[in-house]
Amino acid sequence: MAKLVNWHDFEMKMKEKQLLLFSAFDIRKVFPVSNIAATFLLYRYARKGFITRAKRGLYVFPDNLPPDLYVANKLYEPSYISLEFALSYHRVIPENVYEITSVTPKTTQKFETLGKSYSYHRIIKKAFTGYAVQKQKGFSFVIADAEKAFVDTLYFRLRSKRKPISRFNKDKINLPRALRYAALFRNPKLIGILKTTLR
Repeated sequence: MAKLVNWHDFEMKMKEKQLLLFSAFDIRKVFPVSNIAATFLLYRYARKGFITRAKRGLYVFPDNLPPDLYVANKLYEPSYISLEFALSYHRVIPENVYEITSVTPKTTQKFETLGKSYSYHRIIKKAFTGYAVQKQKGFSFVIADAEKAFVDTLYFRLRSKRKPISRFNKDKINLPRALRYAALFRNPKLIGILKTTLR
């Protein structure tokens, strides 16, 4: 069945449907092939250099990469972009952050792929909230709002015994909203640090 899908049709239809980061499951949504046939297509096209592996089972077109923030969400699901990268994105901190940082209710993970570094930090499920959908080049991704990214960052710095954020734009952070997010972690020390940092 895989022989029925030639490269020209594969590339054209996948790009037409904006499937720029895809797995065997995505192929089966476009072509009437079995999972084995879809997996073989990925293997064959990757071997020929037509597609590039982003991680095991997930591929891209090397000449048409999807946006980095979309990739960040898809590499490790469920997750949302947060921590220092999100703070930089929202212009809460002045620094440019090149590692794309996310949080997840799953185990901590890190990927070096497609010329980028993506890290995922585990938080409790009750604190997996405070994000919104945004778009980059027409692709949707989820990212923490400024307050949640700030609280997430304080939480992980507290856990690793690092100093709280010192240089940031306080006008970008709404204290009552940040306190609501901090309460989700059920960590009195976090709430105390948050109040001290934002006073």
